[in-house]
Amino acid sequence: MAIDVTVTRTIGRSPREVMAYLADAAHDPEWIGGLIEVHPPDGPLAVGTQVERVAGFMRRRIEYVLEVVALEPERHIAMRSIRAPFPMEVTYEAAPADAGSLVSLRVQGGPGGLARMLHPLMARQMRGNLSGDLARLAARLEQ
Repeated sequence: MAIDVTVTRTIGRSPREVMAYLADAAHDPEWIGGLIEVHPPDGPLAVGTQVERVAGFMRRRIEYVLEVVALEPERHIAMRSIRAPFPMEVTYEAAPADAGSLVSLRVQGGPGGLARMLHPLMARQMRGNLSGDLARLAARLEQ
């Protein structure tokens, strides 16, 4: 995949608490910037669960559906787009750290064709957005 951006931050909560919050898609609008709407699944997140989202990115409306492809409840959630304007993978991870958890968000993907020329700009914008998401997540969980 053309774009591969990972951001990390220490959050003062246990990995179990962080991942429980991230596994509940109803929380997505509270911490994911640019998210216009989310249609959380009925019931808990599991492999095969689909989450529908609408976001704004680089002044465009992006509608997409992510499907959970890997889940380790206290450590790792991986999702892959099954309906989106371009392929993407999203990964959330939490590992024990001295002050709580080291949390990482990773997004891989991006458009092909001529739009590939925009990848450096998109990657920079995505890194900023993900850093903001982690800051909101930390503020939410550490209150």
